[in-house]
Amino acid sequence: MRVTLASIAMCAIAFSAAPAFAAPVIFFGEDVNNTGDPNAAPLTNATNAQTSFFANLTGVGIETFEGLATGTGSPITLTFPGAGTATLNGSGTVGSGNDGGGRYPVSGTQYYYAGTDDFTIDFSSGIAAFGFYGTDIGDFGGQLTLTLTGSNGVTVLTVPNTVGSSGSTSGSNLYWGFYDTANTYTSISFGNNSGGQDVFGFDDFSVGALAQVTPTPTPEPASWAMMLGGFGLLGATMRSRRSTSVVA
Repeated sequence: MRVTLASIAMCAIAFSAAPAFAAPVIFFGEDVNNTGDPNAAPLTNATNAQTSFFANLTGVGIETFEGLATGTGSPITLTFPGAGTATLNGSGTVGSGNDGGGRYPVSGTQYYYAGTDDFTIDFSSGIAAFGFYGTDIGDFGGQLTLTLTGSNGVTVLTVPNTVGSSGSTSGSNLYWGFYDTANTYTSISFGNNSGGQDVFGFDDFSVGALAQVTPTPTPEPASWAMMLGGFGLLGATMRSRRSTSVVA
């Protein structure tokens, strides 16, 4: 097979133009508290995850629940600049301060006290990025799941929170978020598999439209390897040609 500079250059361009990220791209950080109530774990890993998540976004809105009266229940209307509005439906209410049992606000003084029940956020238009802080998740065996409904159908994602027992990790916190440049979503449902035993709290819901997702794509390792291999083949071919011309 004849290898030409043009053919190798075309291969390099093709690999460099390949998508550099999976869909959705997940961000996660967790700080586990083992010191008991009413202590709360320092926001270290969770905040680092949020920072990494926000590095891929521009101008996203954050719902801190500070503008709602304590005790407000569903339906709760949420507004996110650049991404429209959303409606939160569930049995939870807006809580205030550290409740002494592991749930607390991350910013300001208020948060969403979900209790042990599932809840759903419906968006007025398709969104491509979503993130949140969670508190006291998993200390009674609960695993958090998110069911995303959107342009690619239904996707169920499991949040890898630490699973404790009998309050062993009460007061822990986490941050989880995703962006997706291939699909948009109109609904996200939060699941709690503890069977009514594990109480969850949430704060700082962040939502971004597709236009607000601005990642910098970089070639995946496999793509880089194939590109370098192509350039190596080019070099070997050119050396072979020079050797042949000398022998002739």
